[in-house]
Amino acid sequence: MNTSIEFLLNKASTELIAEHLLRCDSDFIPPLSGRVEIHDYAQKITSKATRFEAWSGGTLVGLVAAYCNDQVKHTAYITSVSLLKAWAGKGIAAHLMSWCVEHVKALGMRQVSLEVASDNTLAIRLYEKSGFVAGKPNAPFVTMDLYLENGE
Repeated sequence: MNTSIEFLLNKASTELIAEHLLRCDSDFIPPLSGRVEIHDYAQKITSKATRFEAWSGGTLVGLVAAYCNDQVKHTAYITSVSLLKAWAGKGIAAHLMSWCVEHVKALGMRQVSLEVASDNTLAIRLYEKSGFVAGKPNAPFVTMDLYLENGE
């Protein structure tokens, strides 16, 4: 496996995002395909989200997608965090999350929110390490928020 990673913004096409999400499908808790139609979701991500991507060669290995367009609440919403299993434990997801948060800060947002399955302990740990705090659970999911002071 090629271990060099390139981090790029908004490079992946809808088809490549759909392919990546399908490869990660069973790693989502619960599986993503049980909640959304993956190709339609990939299209929405491509057209509406800012995409923080990790690439190895021509393969999209990691993705954080965030909607950064709520100018009323000044809140960004992370809609998807995914990483091919073979690339886990290398700090890629943490790097993508950090990059996303820095981007959101630069936009002057005050908060970043996401939802995660209450029993997805690995993801919750990643988000907590990134500074997110869990709110009250809305079974089977919990909302997590990162509050940014004055967009800084």
